[in-house]
Amino acid sequence: MSIHPTAIVEEGAQLGAGCVIHAHAIIRKHTVLAAGVSVHPFAVIGGDPQYLKFDPATQSSARIGKGTIVREHVTINRSIHSGQATTVGERCFLMANAHVGHDSQVADDVVLANNVMLAGHVEVGSFTFVGGGAGIHQFVRIGEGAMVGGLTRLTKDVAPFLMVAERDEVPGFNVVGLKRRGFSREAIRELKACFRAVFAGGDPRRPAAELLAAGTANAEVRRFLEFFAAGKRGFARPAANLSDDETSG
Repeated sequence: MSIHPTAIVEEGAQLGAGCVIHAHAIIRKHTVLAAGVSVHPFAVIGGDPQYLKFDPATQSSARIGKGTIVREHVTINRSIHSGQATTVGERCFLMANAHVGHDSQVADDVVLANNVMLAGHVEVGSFTFVGGGAGIHQFVRIGEGAMVGGLTRLTKDVAPFLMVAERDEVPGFNVVGLKRRGFSREAIRELKACFRAVFAGGDPRRPAAELLAAGTANAEVRRFLEFFAAGKRGFARPAANLSDDETSG
């Protein structure tokens, strides 16, 4: 473990083996860093949430998973609820000036590029990339394997494996990302078919539920369809029917 003399680690914080805390980084009380976490200068982990009704005496925390890198000026706020935590998973990369709001849940292997803004209660699925300057509304869910373009404004949920850009616009299906993760051709083919069916028109929850009830042996397809059963914000969707080229990008 390495802690720079100018860093601040408050009483009650827990640091795992091999953590590196760089100059002027601040690790607030009740924060939990797993093994191998790196926190760069001027980042603040576990700071009070930006919530006007918050009581600073609340016993809440922020938890960062193994091997995650937190770059300069990143802020990760603790939960507004007693006994609960804002979480960032393992092997994540949070680039400079990214913000993770209170009670957000960021899964494993996520990249938040520079200046990404996650409001409170946001969920980000594993293997998702969020481009620089993107702003995510509170309570939005982003499914696994999504690709969020730089400067995107998200006010609606993004289903797994989609690309999203501008304001809640879905330009296509993230096939390239799935291929990089080693998804089979069969799984990609079935996911593309489900994508088209779910967004054929109207509320996507009904066709998703019908396809799920029909059954599939593919775990990735089930996760895609199950995503539509929850959420509070509605769903980002394509503006119109997509061509084969648009679903392969």
